Amino acid sequence: MRAVVQRVNWAEVRVEDRCLGRIGTGILLYAGFERGDGEAELSFLCDKVVNLRIFPDDGGRMNRSLLDVDGAVLSISQFTLPSRIRNGRRPDFGCAMEPEAAREMYRELNRRLERQVKLACGEFGAHMRVCCENDGPVTFIIERNPRGMDPQGQQPDNFAT
Repeated sequence: MRAVVQRVNWAEVRVEDRCLGRIGTGILLYAGFERGDGEAELSFLCDKVVNLRIFPDDGGRMNRSLLDVDGAVLSISQFTLPSRIRNGRRPDFGCAMEPEAAREMYRELNRRLERQVKLACGEFGAHMRVCCENDGPVTFIIERNPRGMDPQGQQPDNFAT
C-alpha cells in the first residue's frame, strides 16, 4: 500500500464536467493498493490519515491532526502508486492489486474515514481531474512496507539508499 497525503487549503475532483467532491482545509489523499494488502493496511492508512499531526498549532509547529482542525479528506484512488520503475521507461504495475479487489479496498477505506472525518471522494477507475491548493507545500508518502520493501522483504530496484 502506498499513499500520498497533501495538506490543502482546498481541493476538488471532477469527472468530465461534474464536480464529484470538494473540501476546504484538510487532506488530499491519493491511495494505491498492492497485491496482498488487507485489513492491516486499511487500519494503518486510516489511522495515519486521521491522526497525522501535519496542521500548525498556535506556534506554527505541525502539531495538530485532522480531528483537531475539523478538517476533511478528499480521497482519490490511484492505481499508479503501486507501480515500480526499474529499468527502461515504462512503469511496472505488477504489484498493483486486481481492480475489483482494489475497488473494495478503496470503498472500505472511505467507509472507515467517513466514520471519523468529513469525506469527499473521487470515482474509482475514472479519468479524474484533481485540483488543489497545497498548503506549505506539505506532502508525505505513506507506505505500509517500511523503506519501500516489497511484500517478500526485498528492496526494489528503484529504491535509492
